Amino acid sequence: MQRNALGSTLSGFATAGVGAAGAGLGLAGVFGTVAELRIDWLVPLLGVQLRIDALSGFFMVLTGAVAVAAGLYWIGYARHENYRALPLVTLPLFVVTLLAVPAAGSVTTFLLTWELMALTSLVLVLTDQQRSEVRSAALIYAVMTQLGFVTLLLGMVVLAARGGDDFAGIGPLSEPVRNTVFVLTLIGFGSKAGLLPLHAWLPRAHPEAPSPVSALLSAAMVNLGIYGIIRIDLQILGHGPRWWGLTLLIVGGASAMYGVLQASVATDLKRLLAYSTTENIGLITLALGAAALLSGSGCHTAAAVAAVAALLHLIAHAAFKSLGFLAAGSVLAATGLRDLDRLGGLARRMPGTTALFGVAALGAAGLPLGAGFVSEWLLIQSLMHARADNDITIALVTPLAVGAVALTAGLGVAAMVKAFGIGFLARPRSEAAEAAREAPTAMLAGMTLPALACAVLAIAPGIFGPLLGRVLDILPLTGEAPALGTYLRIPGLDASMSPGLLAAALATAVAVVLIGSRWHARRRPAPATVPLWACGATELSPRMQYTATSFAQPLQQVFDDVLHTDTAVEVTRQAPSSYIVERIAYRARVADVIEDRWYAPVLRAVADTAQLVRRAHTGSVHLYLAYGAIGVLIAMLVAR
Repeated sequence: MQRNALGSTLSGFATAGVGAAGAGLGLAGVFGTVAELRIDWLVPLLGVQLRIDALSGFFMVLTGAVAVAAGLYWIGYARHENYRALPLVTLPLFVVTLLAVPAAGSVTTFLLTWELMALTSLVLVLTDQQRSEVRSAALIYAVMTQLGFVTLLLGMVVLAARGGDDFAGIGPLSEPVRNTVFVLTLIGFGSKAGLLPLHAWLPRAHPEAPSPVSALLSAAMVNLGIYGIIRIDLQILGHGPRWWGLTLLIVGGASAMYGVLQASVATDLKRLLAYSTTENIGLITLALGAAALLSGSGCHTAAAVAAVAALLHLIAHAAFKSLGFLAAGSVLAATGLRDLDRLGGLARRMPGTTALFGVAALGAAGLPLGAGFVSEWLLIQSLMHARADNDITIALVTPLAVGAVALTAGLGVAAMVKAFGIGFLARPRSEAAEAAREAPTAMLAGMTLPALACAVLAIAPGIFGPLLGRVLDILPLTGEAPALGTYLRIPGLDASMSPGLLAAALATAVAVVLIGSRWHARRRPAPATVPLWACGATELSPRMQYTATSFAQPLQQVFDDVLHTDTAVEVTRQAPSSYIVERIAYRARVADVIEDRWYAPVLRAVADTAQLVRRAHTGSVHLYLAYGAIGVLIAMLVAR
């Protein structure tokens, strides 16, 4: 046990140290000059080329900040779980690969670091490989990430063959090549970002991985899918045809709505947060698509506002989603439960974790004084104030996009109210929840860091103005960015808002209510203490409160055509009479329709193909030489 405590401490500090170093390098890249480094001996023939500019530095700062929080949290979490040496060593290596991906300065280096990131993350997902659920989730993740890498590899090979290997020196490309690269890389990056319909791995792998790993996967790794879209599809390929922006906008909107709908009916806390990741990455992709579409249509100011909204929401999502997964990990460590139907009553037993998860839920809900409110407000403003100027596409698309964002925000509030209210408030619905104890100091410290970031984003987002401005300068946009000061002011548009004044007004209102209630209480006689009325029953019990399933029941009925809920009612009658009912059991299963109808056949095909390949391995050296000769012949024909 002492060896595990030492190992978890060293692993946690190493992870936090690597994250802090990466964030420092990222800040230097954003506010300093472009840094370049080439290491020829590290990889034979190709070498490794690193280049940190403002865009690379921005994503390194996000990744490093999440890694610092996860590393501190890991010290207490890994000690509690008593992990073996492999995940303790792999976690800091995973952070290194996460930082190396945006720092890659060439196509070959990018592909190498991308694959190393996938392999190290797979090892971490398999931490608790004794459980069948973990092995199944890891299999789906491995298949999805490799299929995505194949399309990404094809797109990047086409890009390098026609434009060169160095990102900074890629030459002009023909229109068919640009379109091919855009489609292939969007599929590859979209699979890593968890965009619809390539999201199936995300609600499987995130719940089964250790919670600090889930935080890194959801708040850092999926962001690199967005980095690839910005770097390759928007910056290197440059301005494209209008259907590029429309594709990003449609895929992002569909991902946001589907993700939040699944989150609003999920009862597994970590699965709910995983679907929330699909929702928020969808909103970011929608904002990027809107920026590309509006910029190509001459709405430069609105395009710049949409781009700032995407970048700011990346920061917000990294903050509140890492906090949400870390808080869910504290609940799991204290109770052994992820099922919201069996939780409850944690506010009194885990007050620190409850308050911190409340900050994360407020940010994910997109409500005022939440971390995600300002970025979603900017996105709405960019869509509402886009000047159509007889442009039918803009006139049709922007209202639909506003409706998608509004529906996503409303369902997001319902999902987070369910997660916080059902999971942490009311009375405990199981013995494990009733026996819960507060998380250790190291875990609380790890959660406090993203909570502070959420508070800054909610009250003073202007702090991030210089950071976003440097990133915006290297994107192919010409509009003026919104001023992120005390007031959020959008140039050229009649829209402004002050989150700081909103916070001050709310604090003043709360203070007035508290002072007034105290003053009024002193003037009244002492109230009599009576038991709470329980509708004629002797006392309140956990059976008298909502569960997560019953809370989501109205939404399941409204969206049943999308969710395809599988329900069953089992009635057990008391013998010998068939009229006396002993027990009634209601079961509802909300499946992922896309996963069941699309990916189940793909997984079966992969398994069948693997069986065929296994038959080809007979152990004959002569047969293997024949395979090699045929492969060389095919390669020569293709090359010619």
